[in-house]
Order: sequence, then C-alpha cells, then structure tokens
Amino acid sequence: MRIDLHTHSTASDGTDTPAELVAAAAAAGLDVVALTDHDTVGGHAQAAAALPEGLTLVTGAELSCRIDGIGLHMLAYLFDPAEPELARERELVRDDRVPRAQAMVARLQELGVPITWEQVARIAGDGSVGRPHVATALVELGVVDTVSDAFTSAWLGNGGRAYADKHELDPFDAIRLVKAAGGVTVFAHPLAVKRGTVVPETVIAQLAEAGLDGIEVDHMDHDEPTRARLRGLAAELGLLPTGSSDYHGTRKTVRLGEYTTDPEIYGEITRRATGAFPVPGAGGPLPA
Repeated sequence: MRIDLHTHSTASDGTDTPAELVAAAAAAGLDVVALTDHDTVGGHAQAAAALPEGLTLVTGAELSCRIDGIGLHMLAYLFDPAEPELARERELVRDDRVPRAQAMVARLQELGVPITWEQVARIAGDGSVGRPHVATALVELGVVDTVSDAFTSAWLGNGGRAYADKHELDPFDAIRLVKAAGGVTVFAHPLAVKRGTVVPETVIAQLAEAGLDGIEVDHMDHDEPTRARLRGLAAELGLLPTGSSDYHGTRKTVRLGEYTTDPEIYGEITRRATGAFPVPGAGGPLPA
C-alpha cells in the first residue's frame, strides 16, 4: 500500500481542487490519501464525491498552533467535523486569516515590495488565504524564485520581516479538542528548521505525555539526519512515525506520494480514531 497522509487543495492553499487532488492521487498510484487543508474541512465532501475506485480518503485538517511564541502545525485525522468546540476554534483561526494576510501585505509594502491585497486575493480565490498565497505573489513579482524561498526570516518565515501573527491554538488544547472529537493527532514537520524556529524536543515529549499520537518524520523539509533523529525520538516517546508529501499542487515541487506512511502505522491511526472513518472509493457521501 502507498499512503500519503498530508495534502492540500484549493479549500486552503493548494492549487488542485479536492476532486482534482483525489484524481491525481489515484494517478500517482496511491492507495490512501489524506486531505488535510489548513483549519478547514471544506474540501472533504467534494473529494469524497469524486473519489476514484481503489483510492481511500482519510479526512483531516492541519491545525495552526503556537506555543511560547513558536508556530507549529498539528495534523488531525478522522475527527468528527461537527464537534462544536473544535469547529469553533477552526472558525476563529479561519476568520483571522484575512487580516493576518493583509498585515503581511502591508509589511511587504513597507519593505518596498510592489505587492497588493488584490493580487493575493486573486491567488487565494475561494481558498482559506494563507502565507503560501502571499508567497506566490512574491514569486509572481520576481522577489523570490520559489514559494519555499519566501518562507525565510527575510520574508514570511516565523519571525521574519513580513511575518504577522494570527489566532492559533495552544497545541495541548488542540490535542485535547481533537481527541474529544474522536480524532488522532500528528505533529507536522516538527523539525523543519528552514521554516523558522522549531519547538525543542522537550516540548515534543510534553505533547506526547498529553496524548499526541505521532510525529511526521519523512517530509521534504527534513534532511536524512533529521529523519533519523525523529525516528529515534518517536521510538523513545512511543509516537507513531508518519511520512507524507505535504502536497500543494504546483505551489511546491514535491509530488504526491513522494513520502509515504507505513501501512502498519496507518492501520494504528485508523484503529485509534472514533470520530470518522476512512472513505473508500468510488465516490459517495461521507459516512454518517
């Protein structure tokens, strides 16, 4: 089985619609794909309706979190999307995305970049606006060569010159809320130092004690020594090690299925989840 547990669609900051994403996942030879848009479940119904035969959809979201001034992302899988407290927190984060993006545009303008809010809004379309949309504008303007190049201290990286805060969950609250909604939590790209400051391993240990289920090990932003360290940390803390592409369509160079999760780890994730079930192809409504 080939399993990719971290992808994004136009419901947040990917370039593929949810329907296009599941079609691309099937074409890439995946057996399982998770749709984990930022702080939203808005793409799940369309992805499920378009699901090709032979491909299983895992519903999820990537939750924006912050601790001690450091931003981090928490992947949440197979939770009940109607659970009110978690739904309310996702809405608070989404509502803060527009003013946050506007603040980043203003800071870039102060730095002499000829960016406009209208440009960023056009790039975001109907998606949940975020830093990748601002980064894409910087690529269009020739300020940086790639979206990844914008995620540095010079521009949009955590604490960078044009960075702006938004409402974010405390990661311990995120774990509690996702578990209360029957879901499973995995810390996304925990040691992606190129994105900015990362939390120390002592915090990862504390999150594990609080019920964190896993950490994303195999990811494009982790080099081989980092992956080896994370794999050892997962074993030490009893966490599930996952692998994922973090696919954003043409917004990143990574391909669907470039990094994958071991089938036994995927099986354990589905065993732990009680809020929702994986959706088997071909198509149809999400299970009640």
